[in-house]
Amino acid sequence: MELIFGKANAKLKALEKIYGKLSTFSVLSGHTCPYAKECHSQVDLQANGHRKIKDGPHTKFRCFSASQEVQYTNVYNSRKNNGAIIELSAIDYKQAAKELRKAIPKNTKIVRIHVGGDFKTQAYFDAWLTVAELCPSIHFYAYTKSLPFWVSRTEALRKLDNFVLTASRGGHKDKLIDQCKLREAVVVYSEEQAEELGLEIDHDDSHAANRGGDFALLIHGSQPKGSEASKALQQLKQKGWTGYSDKGRKKNVKS
Repeated sequence: MELIFGKANAKLKALEKIYGKLSTFSVLSGHTCPYAKECHSQVDLQANGHRKIKDGPHTKFRCFSASQEVQYTNVYNSRKNNGAIIELSAIDYKQAAKELRKAIPKNTKIVRIHVGGDFKTQAYFDAWLTVAELCPSIHFYAYTKSLPFWVSRTEALRKLDNFVLTASRGGHKDKLIDQCKLREAVVVYSEEQAEELGLEIDHDDSHAANRGGDFALLIHGSQPKGSEASKALQQLKQKGWTGYSDKGRKKNVKS
């Protein structure tokens, strides 16, 4: 099985300077996100082979990663290819863990699980949990809306210092965030909104990769025309926000 890991993007380069070589692993967005709600978007493959974005019935802000899969053929193909590990996990999650471990690029010090996609099944979640157990020298972290899988493995996670999760608010199981006191990330439409919530904005995944308190993520990526998210994004751009490029990540968008 040939699994494809990615390199640090513009947002993650600062984190790589702290930890060392950073690798990422992704599967298809939306298609692998059973509890996504407010950000639920996915690629809709047309009969002619073209790809279009399809938003879910509750979408408030579009998944930036799904948009990437529409725009870039190599991104779509690599993530579709990686979906085979989810199927293998259903048969034997320990074997899936071995395949993932084998595919991690040499000298990797930190892995972001799922720039695109999420933990589709409990077995797939367990495969990654096993990878972290097998690779204590590598730091793993992920955002997830698959909170039932996380909660069901609470005891095992407490024993792993190298596996950090952040609950991504805006899913069908948000109630578990409060019930189980899970650390969370909230998407905000402005720096002012983050301040009102008392949350720092994570511009480079330094919050996500480390254990700590709740934090915010600034809206980014293409958004549905006419939506509140789209209007908010336009206002941010007017203030100078250009996304998570090297330039945009460092930009102060306050008025």
